[in-house]
Amino acid sequence: FYAFVGFDVIAASSEEARNPKQAVPIAISISLSLAAGAYILVSTVLTLMVPWHSLNPDSALADAFYRRGYSWAGFIVAAGSICAMNTVLLSSLFSLPRIVYAMAVDGLFFQVFARVHPRTQVPLAGIVVFGGLMSLLALLLDLEALVQFLSIGTLLAYSFVATSILVLRFQKAPPASSPGPASPGSRVKEYHSFSDHIQLVGTEQASAPEPGQLRPALRPYLGFLGRFSRGAAVAWALGILVASAITLACVLAFGDSALHLPYWGYILLLLLSSVAFLLSLLVLGAHQQQRLQDTFQIPMVPLTPALSILLNVSLMLKLSYLTWLRFSIWLLIGLTVYFGYGIWHSKENQREPPELTATRYVVFPSTSLEEVVQPVQPSTQVPAQEPSPTEQPTSP
Repeated sequence: FYAFVGFDVIAASSEEARNPKQAVPIAISISLSLAAGAYILVSTVLTLMVPWHSLNPDSALADAFYRRGYSWAGFIVAAGSICAMNTVLLSSLFSLPRIVYAMAVDGLFFQVFARVHPRTQVPLAGIVVFGGLMSLLALLLDLEALVQFLSIGTLLAYSFVATSILVLRFQKAPPASSPGPASPGSRVKEYHSFSDHIQLVGTEQASAPEPGQLRPALRPYLGFLGRFSRGAAVAWALGILVASAITLACVLAFGDSALHLPYWGYILLLLLSSVAFLLSLLVLGAHQQQRLQDTFQIPMVPLTPALSILLNVSLMLKLSYLTWLRFSIWLLIGLTVYFGYGIWHSKENQREPPELTATRYVVFPSTSLEEVVQPVQPSTQVPAQEPSPTEQPTSP
């Protein structure tokens, strides 16, 4: 598992790449392919050396060499395991301060972690504080507790990433704002023929549906979904998807014996959660998604993120109750920091709402059309102005 989480380092250091749109997907694909290929080859050799049912699960590879009489190779494997543990600590020490730095830059965490060293250009405060915290936990806790604790945090983070992919895929991308050439408060675009004006007016009607809207081909069959406002049906479907995934994972993980349900109740709960999961997937798939041509996007959305959420929750439920207790304490500390500091200092919370705009078309004596987009202000602040004799508004 920890051989595969190494691509976290690639994602955490994407801001330091020269061309992240191209480099990050290639680097992640290469790292996952190398890790998967190495584990498949090692597992193949291991099962051909010794029957799998006779291996020691705590140190399978070293035990296989001991059984075949290569004790010296067992020592090399044991030393490699220690090196692998240090590699996990170093990768966490590399990625965690950069994640904290990004949160601090966005205002979600204390600003002291947003400072970088003037010479080395690294977040020194995050490395010292969280490196010391990691060392303290490694000193006090045993290996099994650390493995499970890191597993539940990683799985929850991946579940949040999968949910965020679904949210972002059905959201409209923010428009790229650029200052206009005419004045700081207006944008002017000139059209030199009447056909350009007709094409401009008809652009909105002929444009493709926005992300979050029902696909045009499915509107005759799913007209009841079109009654919702843009994004409302997607939000409901996403909430039902996450809830049904958690319910289905609980049913599959604990079974009818642990839940103390009769057999018919267990089957009914299994069917209801499965049907709700599939229906929410169909509703999400019926809506228009955001398509970006110049960036890498996850394929087979919403199926891939939904299966990721289901699998991650199922693995989390296999962990011990002590791991859930430790995780709950740390989660409570994180929520306290967020609601006590982050939500009040975040840049997203302090961002001003976008200005309303109005469009008017002005006909000049040179027979050209000019589109002027200006911010809408209350009438009490801006006095009404009469149009000049040289211009005539043709539409509001």
